Amino acid sequence: MSLNKSPYFELRSGSVDTLMFVVKTTDLDALKSELTRRFEATPEFFAGDVVAIDLRRLGEGERIPLAEIAHLLDSVRMRPLGIVAAPHQTGWAADAGLPLLEARDRRGGGAKADDRQADEGKQAERAASQPLPAAEAPGRQAPSAQTLVVDRPLRSGQQVYAKGDLIVLGLVSHGAEVIAEGNIHIYAPLRGRALAGVHGNHGARIFCTCLEPELISIAGIYRTTENPLPADVLGKSVQIRLAEEKLIIEPLRLT
Repeated sequence: MSLNKSPYFELRSGSVDTLMFVVKTTDLDALKSELTRRFEATPEFFAGDVVAIDLRRLGEGERIPLAEIAHLLDSVRMRPLGIVAAPHQTGWAADAGLPLLEARDRRGGGAKADDRQADEGKQAERAASQPLPAAEAPGRQAPSAQTLVVDRPLRSGQQVYAKGDLIVLGLVSHGAEVIAEGNIHIYAPLRGRALAGVHGNHGARIFCTCLEPELISIAGIYRTTENPLPADVLGKSVQIRLAEEKLIIEPLRLT
């Protein structure tokens, strides 16, 4: 038998997609508060996911206790697998006991691009891994494979994911979720959660004929009922878009 081959295992190069947790502050209290606030609305999306701790947004003289960062991630059931660091950070980062990883950023902008993409991109993968049972699936494929049409109401606990645009013709009840990589069109009241552009598509939009949501999100930037909607859009026909990484909610002019 060749010394270079074994029927029992192989060692080979490869790459693994993982979430990047980009650290932008050394204030642990603020980080913990924001991490809890950000993920408490959709806790199951990140349960069991592995993450790389990205330190490259910290200033040159800034340091943070990585053991405590790992503990924070564990508190929301995320599993740190390693650290991405700039050359000047590798000395102290290596002391954390986690391996140093090399990041090949997919988009220009490095860690900043990863940060904007991280939230709902992995949420979509989590949602897609938990589809509705076949007997309950309320949707049907439109002629285009990239558009999903849902022609029945969605009850609490139901979840629909579209790899392109999503069109919903019935009520989205409290506790229901509609998730799309593209735009979301809801021709009925939205009372549950709508997450568009979940793979970092900042150009995605949400269109709704009656806005009463628990949560709305585009490309990971979201708003919940903790922040009440203005009277001119609550219960009204609206479009929701991003402008400079802020959610803009505008009434639709239908006449």
